[in-house]
Amino acid sequence: MSERNIAVESIDRRAVEDQEVEIVERKGLGHPDSICDGIAESVSGALAREYIDRVGKVLHYNTDETQLVAGTAAPEFGGGEVIDPIYLLIVGRATKEYEGTRIPAETIALRAAREYLSENFPELDVGTDIILDVKLGEGSGDLQEVFGEEGRTVPMANDTSFGVGHAPLTETERIVLNAERSLTGDYAEANPAVGPDVKIMGKRQGDHIDVTVAAAIVDSHVADLEEYDAAVEGIRDHVEALAADYTDRDVSVHVNTADDYEDGSIYLTTTGTSAEQGDDGSVGRGNRANGLITPNRSMSMEATSGKNPVNHIGKIYNLLSTRIAESVVAEVDGIRDLRVRLLSQIGRPIDQPHVADVDVVPEDGVTVADIEDDVAAIVDEELAAVTDVTERVIEGELSTF
Repeated sequence: MSERNIAVESIDRRAVEDQEVEIVERKGLGHPDSICDGIAESVSGALAREYIDRVGKVLHYNTDETQLVAGTAAPEFGGGEVIDPIYLLIVGRATKEYEGTRIPAETIALRAAREYLSENFPELDVGTDIILDVKLGEGSGDLQEVFGEEGRTVPMANDTSFGVGHAPLTETERIVLNAERSLTGDYAEANPAVGPDVKIMGKRQGDHIDVTVAAAIVDSHVADLEEYDAAVEGIRDHVEALAADYTDRDVSVHVNTADDYEDGSIYLTTTGTSAEQGDDGSVGRGNRANGLITPNRSMSMEATSGKNPVNHIGKIYNLLSTRIAESVVAEVDGIRDLRVRLLSQIGRPIDQPHVADVDVVPEDGVTVADIEDDVAAIVDEELAAVTDVTERVIEGELSTF
């Protein structure tokens, strides 16, 4: 094993699964914050691939400051309209010229954003319902130098920062994560009244789980309140059935709890996202790198989406720490709960973190000393392969939110 600074220790808390109260949230694909995350990451991947095609390597860039300003809509049963369009600004830094080769970074960014929106939001007309803008400046010279040192197989960290990962997911976490993915995936394909803006909050208290779903219903696919109510009931039934696949605990599912049928106040939208009516968005305000918001666990405040995948620790270490945690739990028996924290130091090779801290809640009858060497060996192996994260991100194989 290498001389990397890897610490394995017990953590002075109960496993999240064993705590009395657990809270878990996921902002779905069409939530304004997630829209920003998705576009920022789509632009990031497009820039990285374009740089490789044009100059043979990824150049310095970051697109993690994308902002969304909500529009105004007038939804109606059978189909309403957008009154004022959503405005989305792609903000960041990008290299626009390298050794005589000019690179149309802003054009690449706009094209990637249009393609992402067209693929994921069929009810949102790009250019009419949403206006795209882009402002990409050049990066600072010192960070470009840290980013692009020639002759290195392992990049140098661009920042002193940290990433956090956890495993295994609890039952509540798995329900929240998979319910949103299902509702905005196969379920929405078969039930187009369900828009992509689905936010889910899970609360477990003791052995009872409450799942609260806020689902934007698309007005053109419901003719009246009766059909709206049927769509809501369908969502409730689907989530209840899905939850049974992940837990034997009692589960209650609540959908669109702010609805007031008597007053006609319901979650009806024209485009399937709350961004059409007053909800703004920003990169990094939503899901962490594992797809969840988990107040029972420590989290990095770094935005993972949009950052360059070569040496930006805010991206790499959040993704890598999650992968390490999952690998350790899969390969080492006797672990009830695991947290991985990776800390970088600017200018230091990213495979040599300032510290890789692994905190373990062992199963009954197991001590940290029993598994410490096995855990450290896996951490060391994953750190040695850190550049695999870069390749998988560029190819779009890893989700950042």
